[in-house]
Amino acid sequence: MSVLGEGADGVRGGARPGRRALLKAAPAVLLGVAGCAGGGSAGAPPTARPGSTATGPVSRLPDVGVWRPSPGDVRPEVKERAVELVRAIGAWPAGERGAARARVGALGLAPSLVDQAGPLRPAGAEAVLEVVVAQYGGILADTASVLVVCRQWVRRDDGAVVAGGTTVDVRLRRARPRWEVTALHPAAPGAPSAAPGEAARRVLAAGPAIELPPAAAADVRSGAVHTSVLEALLELARKHRLGVSVVRSGHPLKVFGTDRPSDHPRGRAVDVWRIDGRAVVDPATPRRLVESLMRAAAAAGSYNIGGPYLLSGGTAGQFFSDDTHRDHVHMGFGT
Repeated sequence: MSVLGEGADGVRGGARPGRRALLKAAPAVLLGVAGCAGGGSAGAPPTARPGSTATGPVSRLPDVGVWRPSPGDVRPEVKERAVELVRAIGAWPAGERGAARARVGALGLAPSLVDQAGPLRPAGAEAVLEVVVAQYGGILADTASVLVVCRQWVRRDDGAVVAGGTTVDVRLRRARPRWEVTALHPAAPGAPSAAPGEAARRVLAAGPAIELPPAAAADVRSGAVHTSVLEALLELARKHRLGVSVVRSGHPLKVFGTDRPSDHPRGRAVDVWRIDGRAVVDPATPRRLVESLMRAAAAAGSYNIGGPYLLSGGTAGQFFSDDTHRDHVHMGFGT
């Protein structure tokens, strides 16, 4: 496989380069599955305070669905490996939070990975985890990055249930009999801005038109997402319902497999994994729907649009496609 990531082509305007987780014997109803190599992840390594992506209290632990790969996924076994590790760490039955190392070891993975889980392990007596999406941050012949975007509900010791979640950049390398996880980089979005801009407030209030998972919503609240990204989301949401996967945090700092900085940690990119309720990676999703969003992104000012199809037209290198972008549409914005 070739090097995969944001815009593998050239320079725009001469200014900068183009871009480009088995819980042991636990009830399935409790343990719904949660479910980019080079550089750390945006928002820094796993040092975020627990609960930093929390979305507020709810009345009970919900029943959560089980994530499964799509028939359109590239190397689905790689995503499954990342998801089962995140699940083993971030969901636990009553009283078994401290057994995370044993659960990870039962997967044939290094128990020390638990030490890198950060916000995936908030304090609590019981937790369930649901994957929003497992998206590639990069996939090469022998290495991969899977961005596991998840929601999490934790029952605290006092009985209260708190909803939250994070995005975890799971790094893997090819091994036998299964791929091996080498590192975890959870999102660290940062504190909310005291005075978010108008575009940020509108995106956060857009409801089902712009679906933001916990880490992405926290990115917007932090004030670290550029106005060009926010305004483009608002414009695109006039015609489409957008399922956002990653904005800034939880994404690799560098374009996968290269030394080039990614636009994501700079707050100048967004990835969309679902359009009008249809997953980009699903073979049943009409090609015209995905192409429509990609061209609309160009019209909204994106200089660097990646997806499952290589489109004609646009400026040099504006559209690109590779295996990493089979499962989402990437939109990058310049200065």
